[in-house]
Amino acid sequence: MRIKFHRLEAKEKKFFKSNRDIHSPRVFLIDENGENVGPIDTAEALVRAQELDLDLVEVNPKVEPPVAKIMDLGQFRYEMEKKAHKQKIQQKKVETKNIRLSVRISDHDFNFRLNQAEKFLIRENKLKLELNLKGREKQFPEKAAETINGFVAKLKENPNLKLETEQPLTKQGGRFTILLTNKK
Repeated sequence: MRIKFHRLEAKEKKFFKSNRDIHSPRVFLIDENGENVGPIDTAEALVRAQELDLDLVEVNPKVEPPVAKIMDLGQFRYEMEKKAHKQKIQQKKVETKNIRLSVRISDHDFNFRLNQAEKFLIRENKLKLELNLKGREKQFPEKAAETINGFVAKLKENPNLKLETEQPLTKQGGRFTILLTNKK
């Protein structure tokens, strides 16, 4: 049997209709200086734009009549791309780091994971603590909650951290999870 592969379609960028692509009979015109001219025939608005050697760009197509502005389309697209790029750079990506614990964890492993958790939280990552119960451990879920709460209590002793619980301790089957963040 043949497997069909579908290509992923590229995300459409915000598209502004311009000049002859505007099909509405009337538009609300804004001139090149940013002043409102008011409702006007599209053909007349196109003539005004061509006289100034600029483009007529539909800025807001959702209102009646659509809002069109006389401007340089190339410059407008450049500014929009520049603004989008600036927003993308300013976005901060927050990672969620996982740390797995066990009910029968040794002191050394506990301290090692505690140091790792402190490093993650200082770097302003989110921290997800997980504890899976296996076999007979499932009969004592209070031990799991006690282990995780002890870990969180040790983290709160660190003066560099201001812990905030983003998602409280939850139990799903034999798995306990909690999500922590460091608020500054």
